[in-house]
Amino acid sequence: MADPAPEAPVTLHGGDLPWRPVSPALARVRLISLFVVLLAPTVVSLALGLLLSRWALFGLLAVALVALWGTWLVRRQVSAISWVELEEEIVIRKGRLFRSLVSVPYGRLQYVDIQSGPLARAHGIASCEIHTASPESGGSIPGLPVDEAEALRARLAARGETQRAGL
Repeated sequence: MADPAPEAPVTLHGGDLPWRPVSPALARVRLISLFVVLLAPTVVSLALGLLLSRWALFGLLAVALVALWGTWLVRRQVSAISWVELEEEIVIRKGRLFRSLVSVPYGRLQYVDIQSGPLARAHGIASCEIHTASPESGGSIPGLPVDEAEALRARLAARGETQRAGL
C-alpha cells in the first residue's frame, strides 16, 4: 500500500503535493477517436470536391484545421489531469482554462468502478470511477494503466472501509 502524501494545502494550482499524472496513452486514445470522427467529413469533402466543385475541397482545409486544434486541445487536456491520495481523501485535478478540483473523502466512498473500452484496453489503460451516495460528489480518473487502476481501486476500497468503520 502506498504511503499517503504528507498533508499540504490543496489548491487548484497544485501546491507542493505529489500530483500523479495520467498515462500519455490517454492522449493517443483520444486522438484516435478524434481522427475517426473526422474521417467522415474528410471523405465527404473529398468526394464533393472531386464530383461537384473544386470549391468543396476547402472543406478539407476546415477538417485539417479542426484536426490541428483538436490535437492541441487533447494534449493540453490530458496533461492537465492529475490526482493525489491524501490521508483522508483522494483529490482529482483537471483542466487548464476551466479548472476543476474534486475531493472525495474516503469515508464517503460507496464503491470504485474500473472501466476500459476496446480502444483503451488495446493501449493498456482504464478509467477509475469513484462513486459516493451523491452523484455530484464522485469523481473519475481516466487514463490509468490497468495495473495501477486495479491497485488504486483496492486501496480506495480498503481506506473507505477503514474510514466508515471509524464513524
